Amino acid sequence: MGSHIEIILIALVAVFLVLRLRSVLGRRTGNERPPTQDPFAPPAPTAEARRDNGNVVQLPRPSNEPLPPPPRSAGQVRIAPAAAAGIEAIRSADRGFDPQGFGGGARAAFEMIVGAFAKGDLATLRPLLDDATFSSFEAAVKDRQTQGRVLETSLIGFDSTEMVRAELRGSMAHVTMRFVTEQINVMRGPDGLVVDGNPNTVDRVTDVWTFARDTHSDNPNWLLVGTDSES
Repeated sequence: MGSHIEIILIALVAVFLVLRLRSVLGRRTGNERPPTQDPFAPPAPTAEARRDNGNVVQLPRPSNEPLPPPPRSAGQVRIAPAAAAGIEAIRSADRGFDPQGFGGGARAAFEMIVGAFAKGDLATLRPLLDDATFSSFEAAVKDRQTQGRVLETSLIGFDSTEMVRAELRGSMAHVTMRFVTEQINVMRGPDGLVVDGNPNTVDRVTDVWTFARDTHSDNPNWLLVGTDSES
């Protein structure tokens, strides 16, 4: 009889512990770190996204860094008529290619690259650029650091985002984007004084960037392969 009572008591204790563990392990505090994500990776669909076909891209950010207000969005990505034939060619090699989704990812990549370049964050830049482009960025960052200069860049917002060219060269897809943004760019010397730019002036900047990807590759990532600017 005594052994039966002990078995019942042990079972009750086990049930109690299981319920306690479920109440603790199953609870979300709201402080969990979001998973990092490639800027061109499609976001997980939500009910709201399914209603408005929006493209939401979450950028990786250290958990201890406060979230700043996002740059003003330019809304829908424009598609230039000259890009239409190239888009169809890329789609023939990659059926998952979506111009609007790509444009949203390109805009996120632009924000990430501009911010990382200003901070001299080569580790963030490396997986986003091809070898030649990374070498140029790396040289500019190291030259700035050698002179003891600090670049401060604030991306205020996007005035427009346009896909101006698209083409398929063999298996390589190339897409050229024109970003018109408002920025504040200031270069400070070792003494902290401004040597270029004005912290109180917002500049309208037009950048033309080209991204490329091998459609035969299992790697879905697009790389920045060329940069230019328009005055």
